[in-house]
Amino acid sequence: MAPQGLLGSSISLSPLPNKYSLPRNSPTISTLKLVEIEKTHFKGNPGLRLKASMESSWLTEELANNKQNITSGTQSGSDLFNGMKNSIHRGNPGLRLKASMESSWLTEELANNKQNITSGTQSGSDLFNEMKNRFLSFKQHKFLEESEHFQNLAKGQAPKFMVIACGDSRVCPSNILGFQPGEAFVIRNVANLVPPFENGPTETNAALEFAVNSVLVENILVIGHSCCGGIRALMSRQDEVNPSSFIGSWVVVGKNARSSTMAAASNLDFDQQCRHCEKESVNRSLMNLLTYPWIEEKVEKGVLSIHGGYYNFVDCTFEKWTLDYEESVSRKGSDMYCLKNREFWA
Repeated sequence: MAPQGLLGSSISLSPLPNKYSLPRNSPTISTLKLVEIEKTHFKGNPGLRLKASMESSWLTEELANNKQNITSGTQSGSDLFNGMKNSIHRGNPGLRLKASMESSWLTEELANNKQNITSGTQSGSDLFNEMKNRFLSFKQHKFLEESEHFQNLAKGQAPKFMVIACGDSRVCPSNILGFQPGEAFVIRNVANLVPPFENGPTETNAALEFAVNSVLVENILVIGHSCCGGIRALMSRQDEVNPSSFIGSWVVVGKNARSSTMAAASNLDFDQQCRHCEKESVNRSLMNLLTYPWIEEKVEKGVLSIHGGYYNFVDCTFEKWTLDYEESVSRKGSDMYCLKNREFWA
């Protein structure tokens, strides 16, 4: 069976015609190594496909007969993708490239395209180089240009918001809502859940205590989001929680949101149920905030407001609402809550 090529077609490894025969010590024999590398290491791994220009006429014609083009394609990704590639190679030694580039023309071609084929692992330095460049850009264009603001921040913070958001890498509150340094005290966890007071200490309520009682924030904003893996884990869980699962033990905090979702959306498919629960869990977290005596006291006095938000990163929309404390308290015990000041940003 012929080995598969980079684009899925076959490369014939049968003897070449006489007119393509090579001198015994021809340097272009290294091109055959590329075919072997492609066959051995890159089959089934399109992200690692080798794209090297085959300028030798005999090989070009042979590959053309098999409808296989091996090109010197430039890398469209940034240095971040290089760092990702390094991470994949580091954790998968079977994918490491072990190619000896003996032909000078091929070495030059690869160099021109900034494609290095090395033996052994590569470090993740490109990833940190990109991070360093971002930091230096921040310093030059933000820190130094607004030095007075940052000098004031060095003396203390007085943010108006505390934000509770998911740890999902696609949901960065400062990025999507434009919070600047000093404007929001942020805690992130799986599925942006707030456990009730009676559950005991967690890093989330420790942050709540500090933000509300020491920093004196005026608003708490709980942000849910689309395609939340934590909510899917919550909706998928069995009644019995596996005690060895940290995720399962954590998302059970949202069990009331799951129950109300199953009651209200049992006729919907699983994805739609998850979408419903992504918002319902935010509202249940708002109610859980009121189980903290020092939070409810400030809300009752009107010096602290509690808000919910939902970021849909599929179509880039944001919904915002506020918990109506008086109406919700009047319904306490009925498992009901009341919302106000709904807004939709698109």
